[in-house]
Amino acid sequence: MSTLPILFQRDTRAWQFQVWISFGIAVFLCAVGLAWLPGAQLEQAFMVMGYVFCLSAAFVLAKFVRDNEGSKRRPGSNGGSTGSGDTPLWKLVVWGGFAVAMGLTGWGLLGMEINVTYKAFMGVSWLYLITTAFTLAKMLRDRHEADLIEARLQGRREASSPQSATSGNNAS
Repeated sequence: MSTLPILFQRDTRAWQFQVWISFGIAVFLCAVGLAWLPGAQLEQAFMVMGYVFCLSAAFVLAKFVRDNEGSKRRPGSNGGSTGSGDTPLWKLVVWGGFAVAMGLTGWGLLGMEINVTYKAFMGVSWLYLITTAFTLAKMLRDRHEADLIEARLQGRREASSPQSATSGNNAS
């Protein structure tokens, strides 16, 4: 009896390269904009904190959404979903944190007394950073899940292989 190989999709190296390059460009553009940001030092510090807060909130939100989506696909003992184990308060913290990070950073950027062109540059680089962060988080999670599937399949193949049973007996 022959078994068909199990196929699972992995991102191409070209796609991974593109995602990393895009994220690097976004970080670079934001860093350049923040490094030459005109205004008071307190405003500059606020914007740096805002960009870092938005970036970390984007990664946390991406993980939260992916974890909750994955838990919906795993059947529970009662025929329903297992649930993610996340409490409603944690959901509020994750979504609220992302909203606050984006809102405060946008408010700070709009309120700064700087050239409109500079504001546009900072705004576009900021949004580029957030979108590339979500894409990077997804790509890394996809790769991790594919590695887990591959390891499980390899373990099953080794466990069911007649050689592994006989070599295990010979070792004793």
